[in-house]
Amino acid sequence: MKKISVVIPCYNEEENVGPMAETLVGLFRHELAAYDYELIFIDNDSQDRTREYLRALCAENHKIKAIFNAKNFGQFNSPYYGMLQSTGDATVLMAADFQDPPEMIVKYVAAWEEGYKIAIGIKTHSAENPLMYHLRSLYYKWIRKLSEVDQIEHFTGFGLYDKSFIQVLRDLDDPTPFLRGIVAELGYRRKEIPYDQPKRRAGKTSNNLYKLYDAAMLSVTSYTKFGLRLATFLGGITLVVSVVIALIYLVMKLLYWDRFQAGLAPLLIGMLFLGAVQIFFIGMVGEYVLTINQRVMKRPLVVEAERLNFESEDAEETR
Repeated sequence: MKKISVVIPCYNEEENVGPMAETLVGLFRHELAAYDYELIFIDNDSQDRTREYLRALCAENHKIKAIFNAKNFGQFNSPYYGMLQSTGDATVLMAADFQDPPEMIVKYVAAWEEGYKIAIGIKTHSAENPLMYHLRSLYYKWIRKLSEVDQIEHFTGFGLYDKSFIQVLRDLDDPTPFLRGIVAELGYRRKEIPYDQPKRRAGKTSNNLYKLYDAAMLSVTSYTKFGLRLATFLGGITLVVSVVIALIYLVMKLLYWDRFQAGLAPLLIGMLFLGAVQIFFIGMVGEYVLTINQRVMKRPLVVEAERLNFESEDAEETR
């Protein structure tokens, strides 16, 4: 019997983990009864009662497993690490808040059985703030034009991945993984399945402007040369413009020595402009250096504090 692993990252999802587990167990008992399954909840140091509820779920069903991180390791490392712990013939990654519809798993498995090693969901509409959805659309279009890799628009990571691709992720050994870019760059032939993203079932999202910026910059620094090339081009253009202005001022001063007053305003404006350009690109280069630094340090993706229900599987493998 083939086995499907479902990885569900969570952070402060006390209102959602129970209903999500119940929904998924029901899905495998009815629509996907021909498959064995495991549900892996990986908790990113929740501050509410999420872990308490996960302990109860694991006690009731040995196929429900949990990993408790020692601290919050970010929105990318924790899901990625959870996928690496899966043991199924295919692994599904989805959010705990029901914005990734569980019924999509049936479609993913059908595509997998057709021969696709990757089946992913593409948002065609979202119940989130319309302004945020359109800003995301602009971002995706912008990053696709700048990236050397054909990035996937409105893809959050929600999808099914064959165990052969999970092995690719294990071999990659990337301490700062960006799954959306990795799927686009290294993934097998995939099937993209459209879906409408509903609102969160309950609770409040942990995403904020800083986390969205962090995701955008990781994508930019990992898959584009845009920032560095822009600094080079703008620096060259600024140099040419500065030389031309300097020559014009020199000629004007020589021709109209007594009447032409250069003043301090052009000098002050020029200094402020060049200073702003330098500070901006020092920050941009810093983003690239930060990404390089994180990769060079080779820190672990996650440090576990505890894991539940993995021991029974290890014992079976030993026998």
